[in-house]
Amino acid sequence: MCAERRLSPIRITTLAVALFFQFAGVSLSQSANTILPGPKPPDVPLEWKKLVGIYGQNKDVSIILERGGKLFWGTPDGVESQLRFDGKSSLVTSLATDEQMESTVERDASGNVIGILDGQKEEWRRADAGTDHLNPDQPIDELRRLAVATKPPEEHGPFRKPDLVELASLSAAFHFDIRYANSTNFLGTPVYSQARAFLQRPAAEALLRVQRKLRALGYGLLIHDAYRPWYVTKIFWDATPPEGKISVADPAQGSRHNRGCAVDLTLYDLPAGKPIEMPGVYDEMSPRSFPDYPGGTALQRWHRDLLRRAMESEGFTVYEAEWWHFDYKDWKEYPILNVPFEKLDSGHGSALVH
Repeated sequence: MCAERRLSPIRITTLAVALFFQFAGVSLSQSANTILPGPKPPDVPLEWKKLVGIYGQNKDVSIILERGGKLFWGTPDGVESQLRFDGKSSLVTSLATDEQMESTVERDASGNVIGILDGQKEEWRRADAGTDHLNPDQPIDELRRLAVATKPPEEHGPFRKPDLVELASLSAAFHFDIRYANSTNFLGTPVYSQARAFLQRPAAEALLRVQRKLRALGYGLLIHDAYRPWYVTKIFWDATPPEGKISVADPAQGSRHNRGCAVDLTLYDLPAGKPIEMPGVYDEMSPRSFPDYPGGTALQRWHRDLLRRAMESEGFTVYEAEWWHFDYKDWKEYPILNVPFEKLDSGHGSALVH
C-alpha cells in the first residue's frame, strides 16, 4: 500500500469527522530557528493510552483523545465533552448541560479496552489500530510472475537521468524496517526480494539533512519503504479487490515510489533505538492515518508534527492520507523505474540506473 491514494467518498466522510474536532493545535509552518512544533507535552498513563482511540464505525464515529493532560470525547456533530476516568471501568462525561453521564469501559480477558457502554445503554465498539490484511485471489508468486512479464506505461520526457542512492550507505543513523521484505504488510507475505531502500540522489541528500536536524533533538529516522520497482506496484494493484483499489496506486499511472522520490518513514528514539509512538500505525487504513487526525495523545501528535515539519523543511510534502508518506519536490522530473533491487549497484554507496 503506502501509495498515492485517491480518496473515496467513505474516506472523505471519515476525514470530515476530523474537521469537526476543534482544539488548540500548533501551526506546521516553518520557523526560521526551529522545527519543533511547540513545547513537548508530557506522556500520559498507559491506561489512558488503552482508552484513547476510535469508537463506532462508518459515519457513526467518535474519538477519545488526550489534550492538555485531560481526556475528551468528540462526536461528529462537533460536540466535545471532557472525561474523567478512574483507570478501571468508570468513565464520567461532562455534558454541555452541566449534567454528567457515567459509562462503563468494557475490556477483554487481557485487560484491553474493546468498547464503551454509555449511560444511555448505547454500545461503542473500539476500532483496533493495525495494518489491514488482504487475501488475494491468486498466489503472490503468480502475481509476481505476471507483473514481471508486463511493461510499465510508456512516458515521454524529458526526464532527469536516474541516480538512485542506497540510504544505508549515507548514514548509520538511518534505521530500517522494510515491511514489504517481510510478512508484516497488508499482503501478509514478502514482496521485495531484499530489504533495501533507495532514493534519487537529491532526495536522499535532503533526507540526510533531515536526519541531522532530528539527531540534534534526540531522534532518528526509521525507514519502511522508498524506491519501489514498478512491477511491485502492479502486484499490489492486482492483489487488491475492486473495492479496495482506492488504497493502492494505479500501475497505469505509476507511483512516486516508482520514480525514487517517495519515502515512508517514522521517528525512533535515538538513545533507546525504539520507534516513537504516533497517533496511528504504518499502513493503517483508518482516520488515524491522516496527517491532521486530531485523536491520539498530545505527545503522539507532537511527534507526528515534528516529523512533518522536519521533512517539509527539506523539500518533502506529506501525502494527504498518510502521515508517514512523503514525496520529494522534484518527483515529476524522474521517470517510472522498474529495476529490481538485485540489479542496483551499491558498491560505492550509489546506484546509477542505466
